[in-house]
Amino acid sequence: MNVQVLTDPFGRLLWASPALPGSTHDLTAARQHGIIEAFADAGLRCWADKAYQGAGDLVRVPFRGRRLKRWKRRHNTTHAKIRCVGEQAMATLKGWRLLRKLRCSTNRITDVVKAVLALHHASA
Repeated sequence: MNVQVLTDPFGRLLWASPALPGSTHDLTAARQHGIIEAFADAGLRCWADKAYQGAGDLVRVPFRGRRLKRWKRRHNTTHAKIRCVGEQAMATLKGWRLLRKLRCSTNRITDVVKAVLALHHASA
């Protein structure tokens, strides 16, 4: 399954998208859910992984390649430090064993993700 997640700068889960099939590319899913447009309309920047290359200037992604110049490697290190907060929030969501074992339709998965997100907020 492909679920897009938004967090605040402190790593708290804010929103989870409806589930899409796992074969859906991350950038396609973000565009389909209107995430890229919402950031553009609000003038907000976000940090994402390499899968979001080509999403626009408001989505910060690391540089690709093996033999990067020193300043690009430093940029990628800083980028990873910023993104690790969001990755921790995603790990919190994946910590629910129920989500790791699901094998059903994306409609059902969406309902389960919403329930897990509500339970997560209630316990925090």
